[in-house]
Amino acid sequence: MTPDSNAPIVQFRNICKTYDGEHLVVKDLNLVIRNGEFLTLLGPSGSGKTTALMMLAGFETPTQGEILLAGRSLDRVPPFKRDIGMVFQNYALFPHMTVAENIAFPLSVRHLSKAEIKERVQRVLDMVKLDALGSRRPAQLSGGQQQRVALARALVFEPRLILMDEPLGALDKKLREHMQIEIKHIHERLGVTVVYVTHDQGEALTMSNRIAVFNDGRILQIDAPNVIYDRPETAFVANFIGENNRLTGTLESVQADFCAVRLQSGERIIAKAIAIPEIGGPVSLCLRPEKVLLATDGDHSAENRLTGKFSEIVYYGDHARLVMELSSGELLTLKQPVNSVLDTYKPGAPVSASFLSNECRALDLMN
Repeated sequence: MTPDSNAPIVQFRNICKTYDGEHLVVKDLNLVIRNGEFLTLLGPSGSGKTTALMMLAGFETPTQGEILLAGRSLDRVPPFKRDIGMVFQNYALFPHMTVAENIAFPLSVRHLSKAEIKERVQRVLDMVKLDALGSRRPAQLSGGQQQRVALARALVFEPRLILMDEPLGALDKKLREHMQIEIKHIHERLGVTVVYVTHDQGEALTMSNRIAVFNDGRILQIDAPNVIYDRPETAFVANFIGENNRLTGTLESVQADFCAVRLQSGERIIAKAIAIPEIGGPVSLCLRPEKVLLATDGDHSAENRLTGKFSEIVYYGDHARLVMELSSGELLTLKQPVNSVLDTYKPGAPVSASFLSNECRALDLMN
């Protein structure tokens, strides 16, 4: 039977957490996690995301509020009775046990028969492509292989929910990107609910069905990755997710869904009015580098145009970032094909950029 993707499996209700009785590390958290989804809790260190995960796992206790799992309160349920799989950054494998014995451990403590344990262990070994390594010990495995063993151990007892706390943080870039896709594919095949904690926004965008962006103990925005990236609701989200040009100015006027902003450089910009102050108040503009065009490219009739001087080119291999300096001293970055800019501009040369109004978002500086 296919699980109802709209049904909640986890509910955080008015959750607060403090360690010292004065400072809240999680503030009035209300969150519904859907059955079968891959939800990433994303935010900087100290934002409350890991504490939220640990309360769900049962390793921390809420100061206030209630957490429900499949409609059942977890208030007095110890971690080992929550039917939750857990994958840690350091893998937490038993060094004296073989791969197969590590994976079998959750089944042994549940007193399953030897025949069923053997069958389940073999099944998950095949799933994580470690079927030939069951007799090895963790020290004989690479970091990526150890990570797969930890994942297999979390999957083997078929929990309703798997929690992952920075599980790829110790891997190198290439292996980390490979494991992102592996975990995503396993989630898609099994349909298990995954709650994943990371501070890596690229990881969150790659793997998630939804992302909850944390800061200062609160969720600032929760939505699909493309919505979080293309339509941030606060200046913090805009700057934390992906690369962003942030220009500051003063709100001059508002008309329907758009507003006019006077930049520090004196130029006037039309932008989407998302979260703005009163007229005359300070405002931040969010503009992705790939949405900005050189004035020599495309349609020069774009609503917004900025002039400045060329500062530098940053080479990324498959593309380059052209950085221009406005008269205010603020920098504007444009994402460009390598061949179009590498030999074209010299430091200090005049350069112009244009962009559409609906690609620029006006956000209150306080958000």
